[in-house]
Amino acid sequence: MKFLKLVEYFEKLEATTKRLEMFDILSGLFKEAKADDIDKIIYLGQGQLLPPFHGLEMGMSEKLLIRALSEATNTPTKKVEDVFKHTGDLGKTAGELIKNKGENLTVRKVYEELTVIARTSGTGSVEKKIGLLSSLLRGVSPEEAKYIARFVIGRLRLGIGDPTVLEALALAQGDRALRPELDRAYNLCSDLGLVAKTLLEKGIEGVNKFHVRVGYPIRMALCERLPSSEEIIEKIGEAAIEAKYDGFRVQIHKNKNHIDMFSRNLERTTHMFPEIKEAVKNFITADTAIIEGEALAYNESTGELFPFQVTIQRKRKHGIEEIAKEYPLKFFAFDLLYADGEDYTPKPFKERREKLKKIIKKNPVIEPSELFITDKHEDITKYFEDAIARGLEGVVAKRLDAPYAAGGRNFNWIKLKRSYRGELADTIDVCIVGYFRGKGARTEFGVGALLGAVYDPKTDTFRTVSKVGTGFSEDEFTQLKKILDEIAISHRHPRVDSVMEADVWVEPKYVIEVTADEITRSPSHTAGRDKEGIGYALRFPRAVGFLREDKKPEDANSVKEIIELFEIQKKVKVG
Repeated sequence: MKFLKLVEYFEKLEATTKRLEMFDILSGLFKEAKADDIDKIIYLGQGQLLPPFHGLEMGMSEKLLIRALSEATNTPTKKVEDVFKHTGDLGKTAGELIKNKGENLTVRKVYEELTVIARTSGTGSVEKKIGLLSSLLRGVSPEEAKYIARFVIGRLRLGIGDPTVLEALALAQGDRALRPELDRAYNLCSDLGLVAKTLLEKGIEGVNKFHVRVGYPIRMALCERLPSSEEIIEKIGEAAIEAKYDGFRVQIHKNKNHIDMFSRNLERTTHMFPEIKEAVKNFITADTAIIEGEALAYNESTGELFPFQVTIQRKRKHGIEEIAKEYPLKFFAFDLLYADGEDYTPKPFKERREKLKKIIKKNPVIEPSELFITDKHEDITKYFEDAIARGLEGVVAKRLDAPYAAGGRNFNWIKLKRSYRGELADTIDVCIVGYFRGKGARTEFGVGALLGAVYDPKTDTFRTVSKVGTGFSEDEFTQLKKILDEIAISHRHPRVDSVMEADVWVEPKYVIEVTADEITRSPSHTAGRDKEGIGYALRFPRAVGFLREDKKPEDANSVKEIIELFEIQKKVKVG
């Protein structure tokens, strides 16, 4: 496919605010695509060269792009900067400055050249990147230059979510019933491009043969909630009861001495946890394995586990060794997904757990999570109270005969946290979809309140549930303005459902944790909106901490969970 043809589809996607139109545009694009191009088209459309777990980034700033545009068009950098000030968009700036007719490059050629730029490193790499990018820009038309410029600095913002791609792939094949099979393959490899390429090359039969592979993160299983230990036993009977840790969820992939680690949003985090990497090499007896667990910072003197805000300090590029000395880690392993050529995801939890214990040699860093088996709700309640007293989040109950539900949220795993024991004191994760400038003293920060939304997986949309204006410091409000303005868009995002009009709309990208007094019914919000136009809202929401960088937008709480929490809250009040 010619890159200009792809750009025509990008233009259509950028122009729409309607979900159904987006499906039609994407499915039309996928129908035109050949197997050799489909993976590259999907990656480029989502603003990446490879899925995040590969860790391949462009490494280009606005400043470097301005220099590349200057070099490509023989324009002084001052003139490029002036045009940028006028347009406010380096994509439009590139479109104005580039005067070429273009060389009619293919998608493959553009993708390969961008990949070479991204992989360029070492001494003199900045100048090499600028030279390579300016060379690419000299060979493209103004329309193509606009999207290449946006892509290299991470400003493409077409808003194509993973479920949207999967739905459009099924539509392009003329059969929406293929969607569950595509979902299954994606949940096992976390690579949409690979799934699409396999579909076009080998058909749905090839997709059905997808299996777990070391190095490709499995999309993590999630918990449902219930308000009491009695209801947990009633729901699943005898269960494994585990401590719920307030840490950093990690999936470890071991291939002999090569170790990879991935976060809950499938980003490579190996560099963050050097002591876990060494422990896996030395104390996990399987040659190949995929293990899931929770990493927590702890006090070596007392054994006390620190809260998430301390552990998240590991999310940095430099100074890991220093922070590791100050706050060493424990890794509590709670599941085994693969070992020595055998896929454990279809096996019952009890079998997975037994095998997990066998492959961990005693060591100071990695240990199996706390667990016991019971069919008595009194045991769960007692353990729950003890866990809370020790600073843990609560407990998770797991069905003993359940397989690992990659990417799924169901009652195989049920969490019981302190909030479900009374009023709504649990935190809720919301995705920021816009902001309001604020009045009075707030105007100096530029942000007065955030518009928060929860996720609806059925429609791959974000539905509003709150305006969050408290919980941030003055410095954090200033930071938020800067961060959100980088992802600001001119109209409501097509994946956002809102009756409120934000002063500034943003791409759904960042998640914050909020607490609230309760959940109420409200015509102002769209989460769970009924035929009368009444949705659900958080009453007196307050931010807890800053941005949750370990979570993707789709990791926000779901509409279904908000409704369930509302029902739990009603029961508690009645009781």
